[in-house]
Amino acid sequence: MGDNKVAPGSPSAVAAPPAALVLEQAPGAGRAGRARPPRHLADLDPAGRRAAVAELGQPGFRADQLSRHYFGRLTDDPAQMTDLPAAQRAELGTALLPRLLTAERELTCDQGTTRKTLWRAFDGSYVESVLMRYPDRITMCVSSQAGCGMACPFCATGQAGLTRNLSTGEIVSQVFAGAADLARGQVPGGPGRVSNVVFMGMGEPLANYASVLAAVRRITDPAPDGLGISQRSVTVSTVGLVPAIRRLAAERLSVRLAVSLHAPDDELRDELVPVNRRWKVAEVLDAAWDYAAATGRRVSIEYAMIRDVNDHAWRAEALAGLLAGRLAHVNLIPLNPTPGSRWTASDPDVAREFTERIAARGVPVTVRDTRGTEIDGACGQLAGAQVQV
Repeated sequence: MGDNKVAPGSPSAVAAPPAALVLEQAPGAGRAGRARPPRHLADLDPAGRRAAVAELGQPGFRADQLSRHYFGRLTDDPAQMTDLPAAQRAELGTALLPRLLTAERELTCDQGTTRKTLWRAFDGSYVESVLMRYPDRITMCVSSQAGCGMACPFCATGQAGLTRNLSTGEIVSQVFAGAADLARGQVPGGPGRVSNVVFMGMGEPLANYASVLAAVRRITDPAPDGLGISQRSVTVSTVGLVPAIRRLAAERLSVRLAVSLHAPDDELRDELVPVNRRWKVAEVLDAAWDYAAATGRRVSIEYAMIRDVNDHAWRAEALAGLLAGRLAHVNLIPLNPTPGSRWTASDPDVAREFTERIAARGVPVTVRDTRGTEIDGACGQLAGAQVQV
């Protein structure tokens, strides 16, 4: 590939009617008058669970019993909870284990080891999760919002707009479902455990900060308080909400931060990632380096490779210049095009040169495994198709 740099001030290669940018929404809120999801055991910390069962006139240890079943034994069926009094099982289940998500559609590939599920929430909202089983790990990719308010023009979810934030329980339910199926041997490869969780599905996780933070704690707290997955195996992605990145750093968690950068220069990133008009590349990366310093964790820089848009050789050099010597790793993502979109993945030779230029500057770089292409693997594709039906 040549150094076909786009001249500053030239007509944009990515001009598109902008979708609405929504930076923040109250937890669980959506359109005016929208009801919140039912309260769930996973919404509550251990003290909150004991208070909830007390409201039902039950002793506090019932909360511990429910937690052991849900988080430890991966069951949410009260009928199987034989250590609970038969007369109270249904009441406790209705009050604290309501069905938050119903599987509407499921697609598989890779001999069944990659599975994408379209979930319908209580209010008809659609969200997606993906389970990916590799020889050395099992990863769940989960959604944090129904839709997304970040308005990135190459993303199916971003162009659909934001419906609402997910509750903590709705987020955890996605991981629970995958964990339960794995424990029961319902995924090819035999019984297993979720080892990694990535908040890279639908939505901007840090725009739903409170619910995502609580979900991280439920996912990582040891059973029976949570699912017991290591914090170091959880990745929270963001397009660059700087105040929220700094807030997350102050939590002193061990989760990895992934920054969806997609361009090293403000001119292009303003268009690819509209939130860049508020927080520029330098501000986003400064916050990311502070996060790395606070946690000791390497920051993942996500970069979707879009043909003739952000894959120029000079941009590879610019990206490497920003990251050289930093606690960072570049994750290049071949764009998974959405139906009818003019966006498409970079030519393999172009992507190879882009990768080599970054590596030559001493910056760790990998190309993401493109699982799920044949099952509408890009986040938002399955939900978007369902809405159109």
